Amino acid sequence: MGHIGLSQNFQSLCFLHSTVSLHTQLAKAPNFSPNFKNPKVITVCMAAATPAVAPTSFGFKNLMETVTIDVHKAEGRPLNVPLIAPFTIASSRLDKVENVAIRIELSNGCVGWGEAPILPFVTAEDQTTALEKAAEACEFLRQSREMTLNLALTKIGDVLPGHDFASVRAGVEMALIDAAANSIGIPLWRLFGGVSNSITTDITIPIVSPTEASELASKYRKQGFRTLKLKVGKNLNGDIEVLQSIRATHPDCLFILDANEGYTATEAIKVLEKLHEMDVTPVLFEQPVHRDNWEGLGHVSQIAKEKYGVSVAADESCRSLVDAKKIVKESLADVINIKLAKFGVLGALEIIDLVRSSGLNLMIGGMVETRLAMGFAGHLAAGLGCFKD
Repeated sequence: MGHIGLSQNFQSLCFLHSTVSLHTQLAKAPNFSPNFKNPKVITVCMAAATPAVAPTSFGFKNLMETVTIDVHKAEGRPLNVPLIAPFTIASSRLDKVENVAIRIELSNGCVGWGEAPILPFVTAEDQTTALEKAAEACEFLRQSREMTLNLALTKIGDVLPGHDFASVRAGVEMALIDAAANSIGIPLWRLFGGVSNSITTDITIPIVSPTEASELASKYRKQGFRTLKLKVGKNLNGDIEVLQSIRATHPDCLFILDANEGYTATEAIKVLEKLHEMDVTPVLFEQPVHRDNWEGLGHVSQIAKEKYGVSVAADESCRSLVDAKKIVKESLADVINIKLAKFGVLGALEIIDLVRSSGLNLMIGGMVETRLAMGFAGHLAAGLGCFKD
């Protein structure tokens, strides 16, 4: 695995993976430039990002109940970022990121940033809808009186309800929480309990030819990555060829498979059989079947665990607290993938509490997003001790 240094320390008890891998690095977005207009106040707020030595018991719940929010400015901006190379998964292909950045400035001059990641077939919003709803939420915040962070987040949930607006809600929530944390001089990494300044990460290989996959595996091996997340699910035989090609190039690598709903239950089990013949046991098998194929998900999870010792994660199948409860109650998966863009921040915390009490494992997944949302998700995952995708 490779290592990434962070400007703010936090503890990583989990894998970190961004769906936008190093192979599909984001080019600089020309239309996105943070603009701070109050240098005196910003000097105070930026001090909040500097790790303090003394320990603190002040955490996220304290922040929610005791810090008040008085929004001075709020806006959503298009965040259009071309990818260096196309990113192909079983359900879609992306050549660029079209997200929405959220900037919130409090009356004390402190600023918070959030991001609404937009991914076809995963998030309900497209960028146009996300911008419209972000504008609505920002206008509401500008017109609102001072209130606790908890109340502000609750009201945003009313303005942007359910899965249909979860990605935008997550972006606004991120910005509010970031601004609140900056305003009291405690960075997010501390609020979520982090203590380390580095993380260990895997890297994704999208759906490409066996030759391209081999070249990428060789490149990533030289960069120090030991775990490769492989996008599969579009063509069973082609996936096996890619796996064999990567194995020949990077024989000591570990695999995470992500089918993005692409397989039938029979095909998913066949892949595990082929890998077993190759003496390969994946670290994780993510979303092997269609999101609504609950019976197939449970069947694959049972066979994968009992016969091959492989854990199965539900991603697209879990889009709400109701879905999470069903997965837990019926033992349909071993791991639930928490994406902030599927639930929002508060919704994710609800599901995290449910899953942790059930004994299942957690992962916090990346979307096709830039460092704004990835960084926030990383802080959250670190503090909660999640298995991080």
